[in-house]
Amino acid sequence: MPIESAADLLVETVGCLASRAPAVVAAAAREMRGLTFGLHFGDGTHATLEPKRSRIEATATQTDSPDVEVYFNDRSLNRVFDLEGRPVDEISESGWDFRGERDAVLAAWRTFQLLSQRASGLRAVQAIWKEYRELEPTKWGGEPDAGVGEDPSAAGNAGAESGSGNGNGHTSGLPTPYRTGWSALDYLEGRRSGSVPRLSADALLPASIGGGTVADRPRSLWDGVESHPWWLSTPFTDADLMDTLASCRTRVAEELMRIIPDREPSEQLYGLMRDYPARGGKGLRPTLIMATCAALGGSAEDAVRSAAAIEMFHNGFLVHDDIADGSTFRRGQPTLHESHGVGLAVNTGDAMNLFAVDLVLSNLPTLGLARTLGLIQEIIHMCRETVEGQAIELGWIRSAAVPDQDEDYFTMSTKKTGWYTCISPCRLGAVCAGVTSPEVLQRFDEAFRLIGIAFQIQDDVLNLVGEEALYGKEPLGDLLEGKRTVMLIDLMRKADVPLRKRMLTQLMIPRVDKTQDHANDMLKEMRRHGCIEYAVGLADRLAHQGVRHFEEDLSFIEENEPKAVLRQIAHYVTTRPL
Repeated sequence: MPIESAADLLVETVGCLASRAPAVVAAAAREMRGLTFGLHFGDGTHATLEPKRSRIEATATQTDSPDVEVYFNDRSLNRVFDLEGRPVDEISESGWDFRGERDAVLAAWRTFQLLSQRASGLRAVQAIWKEYRELEPTKWGGEPDAGVGEDPSAAGNAGAESGSGNGNGHTSGLPTPYRTGWSALDYLEGRRSGSVPRLSADALLPASIGGGTVADRPRSLWDGVESHPWWLSTPFTDADLMDTLASCRTRVAEELMRIIPDREPSEQLYGLMRDYPARGGKGLRPTLIMATCAALGGSAEDAVRSAAAIEMFHNGFLVHDDIADGSTFRRGQPTLHESHGVGLAVNTGDAMNLFAVDLVLSNLPTLGLARTLGLIQEIIHMCRETVEGQAIELGWIRSAAVPDQDEDYFTMSTKKTGWYTCISPCRLGAVCAGVTSPEVLQRFDEAFRLIGIAFQIQDDVLNLVGEEALYGKEPLGDLLEGKRTVMLIDLMRKADVPLRKRMLTQLMIPRVDKTQDHANDMLKEMRRHGCIEYAVGLADRLAHQGVRHFEEDLSFIEENEPKAVLRQIAHYVTTRPL
């Protein structure tokens, strides 16, 4: 939405962080301690910040009974995201004022300190604040800039003398008639050269071994203890998750399209093989593989073929799953068997699995025999787990059975999707980096098992209550297909005998005979019995357990940008919108 007020600015900033730096939002939500913040700005607008588990809900509205009231004037709002000064210097009754009980005020101070230090380094956040400050450049201390186009160091000195800089010589000329007086943005804007290039696979690497500058990719300014100036070569600790996912997804898509032959039979085979991959996706698996490889000292490019292989397996599994489940939509479009018939769809899925194996074997010339054999071993294990999980779920559906315990779902979900979505990508990335020790590879298992289960539960919830664009399948498709989800297990536990019989009768109806009324009826009962809220809370607890295991079990990996990407993915499960 357009940034028209200070309230809009804060709402957009929090929304941007929720998608691009989930670990930052999760950390800020913890600092909020369950408190509601009422924010008041110099332009007369208001906003409310409220923690929702590991998320933060930001709205451009005024709340009646906040735990803390925070007052910003224009200057203090500027300084929140200007790390050359300390925000504490701006606290005053007329500048930046906190009102509330002592512990609540301290929690609010810590929250804004964290958001200030960690969000400033993300280019997407910088763009939001740049858009806002350009509404009225002079309002933020800007003045006509006679030094546009001058040497950056000279412009910085001039700024220090005029008061438009920070006094340390770190401002620079802007391609606008004003310097804003906003030191962080002025400096970065002066360092920009042309458009921001697409990130390469090796952009996941730290600057010391992979390239990139402050001007061409997001840079973090906070290491968990203190903030650092952006002009120094400091370690990366936060990463823009959306940019990273997009970069890895694009690179692997290129590899997938390269490996699929451009020859006949095109309409009946090779064109169909391109269909599901071309529909896009989150890019989670490629990012996990490439980031893990880079975190352990390898090159992200060494993991591209393995990432392409697992994506090929994934799409082949989807083609076959859609047939087995009777699904009609995938990523917003008709499923392959709906458009081209079951026969061609089955054959396409078979071909995708074959090409995935070929992609793994193609690592021999670059990674060598030992690592390639390690990759094959991991792929075989992954496929075995996946087909076992699919068999468990199909068995429940065939026998009209609903498991009694959540743990039964955990086992099925881990096998069917957890291994090839979360656990195996990390292990494959480690093997690409030369790590084949079973003890080291197992360090990834528990953290990403828990994160994978939480992620799947949230996907199941999204199918019931989320926007179709967020999920990509037909609304209530899981209910029509009779999927055994946590919500269904919880409903059957809570249902009285008549309701249980009615629900079991609906589950026995074949997919082709079910109607939207059947699905709506089951959804209504799930809502009435609190099953959806139960599932959301369960996913949140599992994700937090996974994050704890991530920090403990993977502490042997040094802190670097690729590991920060893995951490962001771990937190993404707790912060993604439902």
